[in-house]
Amino acid sequence: MGRGVGAPAHLALPALTASSAVALALAVLLVTVIAAVSIGPVSLPFGEVWSIVATHVSALVRGDAMPTGGANTIVWEIRLPRALLGVVVGSGLAVVGVVIQALLGNPLADPYIIGVSSGASLGAILVIVLGGSALGVGSIPTGAFIGALLAFGLVFLIAYGDGGLAPMRLVLAGVAVAALLGSFASFIVISAKDHQVRGALYWSMGGLTGATWSDLRVPAVVVIVLTGYFLLQGRALNAIAFGDETAGTLGIDVPRFRLVSIVLAALMTGVVVAVSGGIGFVALVIPHMVRLLVGGDHRKVLPLSAWLGAVFLVWVDVFARMVVQPVEVPIGVITSAIGAPIFLLLLRTRALRTGARA
Repeated sequence: MGRGVGAPAHLALPALTASSAVALALAVLLVTVIAAVSIGPVSLPFGEVWSIVATHVSALVRGDAMPTGGANTIVWEIRLPRALLGVVVGSGLAVVGVVIQALLGNPLADPYIIGVSSGASLGAILVIVLGGSALGVGSIPTGAFIGALLAFGLVFLIAYGDGGLAPMRLVLAGVAVAALLGSFASFIVISAKDHQVRGALYWSMGGLTGATWSDLRVPAVVVIVLTGYFLLQGRALNAIAFGDETAGTLGIDVPRFRLVSIVLAALMTGVVVAVSGGIGFVALVIPHMVRLLVGGDHRKVLPLSAWLGAVFLVWVDVFARMVVQPVEVPIGVITSAIGAPIFLLLLRTRALRTGARA
């Protein structure tokens, strides 16, 4: 028997070859990005956006001067990096959710449970309130990343014992540290000036506003590399989802694997949250939705979660910047409004299915 995360019943899907499935997924993702770039206060035809992107890519390859002005600036400098950052953040959060849920054997696990997101929020809020944002556009992400690493370091020191990194100790330490850091952040916010409060609250609720190509570089590399690593560990994650003893009989060094994987998941979370703020429910809900579709095999769950998380967050960002123009709604508000009902529905569906089997 599994521990509740690894192998739920799933819906039947039309059979596709691996190559066809990959091609279809990439096509949908590409169309999603181009469509997201087309939509905005200044609407641009899909074909024009595609032409502008193709022209810029061609210029990069040949080393020619990049086209500028008008629609070129809107597409290449403003909307495309934002859409691609949505792809990176959405896929990164979803992958982290899959990994943490498998390693901790907890279907409610997400980056918040290991304190990383709370630490990032506190770091960013400190930078905003102390005026560090005047040092440059990279000061807030840097502060958030440092806060995330320090928070996880504290959780790690509390949770690590003679038996290694015990899942239950990690969860309890993460919850306690997150609550402690959250109280510090709240105290700092209520003590800040009005304009600082607005900036701190907006960051803590997440968003991709003002994304640039420089914001994209480090997160993209980290998410691609670590997602690739976790894909290679699909068999080990499958084994651990059925219990440490089962994994051990298959030759997996469970304490070492859990330690390395949790540290890498925390690193990816810190990098992603540093550029996007606190975006909730993506890491929690997307893995459950994918398991409902394809079952508990992490060799399928990981890539499909990365894809669905990317597509989902890009469209959420489109909605966030269009629903109350000219004001942008924080992405975290929308993901919570969408994710909470979906999660409750998934819980209800799974409870009904479990009751039927009993």
